[in-house]
Amino acid sequence: MSAPVAHSADVSAAGHALEESKFGLYVQIAMLLAVITGLELVTVYLPFVKWLLIGVLVVLSTVKFLFVIFYFMHLRWDRLFCTILFFIGLVLAGATMWALLKLFGADAAKPLEMTLLEPAGAVRAWLA
Repeated sequence: MSAPVAHSADVSAAGHALEESKFGLYVQIAMLLAVITGLELVTVYLPFVKWLLIGVLVVLSTVKFLFVIFYFMHLRWDRLFCTILFFIGLVLAGATMWALLKLFGADAAKPLEMTLLEPAGAVRAWLA
């Protein structure tokens, strides 16, 4: 009536081989991330100009971030729609952080200094 499934063992063996190859890939990426982290630590203690130091650290951190999200979070094998949603959320979070830093970094957001010895002077400064 129905033919027996003879290739199910072949499919499971192929899936097992695929997972073993991914395991090796994960180990290689983990080693690469460890090397990049070591480079970041060494870079901090080298006598570089501040803007160059920050630029190098941002690039190394971005590379690490991309490896983690695409491989360890399996974003590389997800659909393109999921990747787009992830980056939309990332951009929204970054924009929110930037807006909050600008908002609370302004001089108008800093509290007035009030002393207990001269409350009238502090009130006059606040009203002015």
